[in-house]
Amino acid sequence: MVLLFAERSDDELFRQALAFARGLDGDQLHAVGIDDADGYSPDGWASALAQLIRERAPGAVLSPGSERGNEVLAHVAAQLDLPFAANCVSVAPGDPLTVTRVRWGGSLLEEARLHGSPALVTVAPHAVAADTTGVEVELVGPAPEAQTRMSERLEAVSAGVSLADADVVVSGGRGVGSAEGFVIIEELADLLGGAVGCSRAVTSAGWRPHTDQVGQTGTKISPSLYIACGISGATQHMAGCKGAKKLLAINPDREASIFANADYVVIGDLHEVVPAISAEIRRTRGG
Repeated sequence: MVLLFAERSDDELFRQALAFARGLDGDQLHAVGIDDADGYSPDGWASALAQLIRERAPGAVLSPGSERGNEVLAHVAAQLDLPFAANCVSVAPGDPLTVTRVRWGGSLLEEARLHGSPALVTVAPHAVAADTTGVEVELVGPAPEAQTRMSERLEAVSAGVSLADADVVVSGGRGVGSAEGFVIIEELADLLGGAVGCSRAVTSAGWRPHTDQVGQTGTKISPSLYIACGISGATQHMAGCKGAKKLLAINPDREASIFANADYVVIGDLHEVVPAISAEIRRTRGG
């Protein structure tokens, strides 16, 4: 039997984890969520999940690879002294369970064997296609003896659509040249009703806040269209945007590694190409 922890049963990451769990054991699958009326408590949620594990003795416990999913299963692993593998892209049943997981910002796939039962596994975002059939989620209460609770969550306020939820994302990399250079990136994103993103090199230079960063250590996105402007295509960045349905890459370097993953390629100076795209959009709209 597989026990699937549902942080949220209505989001894309849960549906991906559901597909992953059904591939492991589609006949004996139980999804459980935690009643969060009293707020998020990492150790309280983990204690509740640990108690279910003791009672039901599942063969494996899975969770979406979200911040909370990784944190809660890490607490469960510590409480029950169980093996835990995060960011897995595949799993093979057996004793021991064999998993393949993402390491080093997406540049390495590691095969590991988890000795101990049940094995705890979180599913890397966009590792598999989402299961759209749904599943009934059993809701349980957190352990009352929990000592740590999240009292408040502070998030950066954005004037437009959020990066994680945007259907279109326009990102700039080192090739933009400066913080002021993002004016044309913002203009195109606004015309398309999308969000502005950037690479790690940009946040390191102080041109954009970390909340705009797309990548393994930033936000993982899955828009219908991702427009990457002046981004070389480092593995850490590609790990964050691999969920995009279509990728348009604009770069003057014909050898840029991002082109290997792009659906559409424009070889040229982004400072000329991006304003030209914006102008054409305005022209076709009659504005």
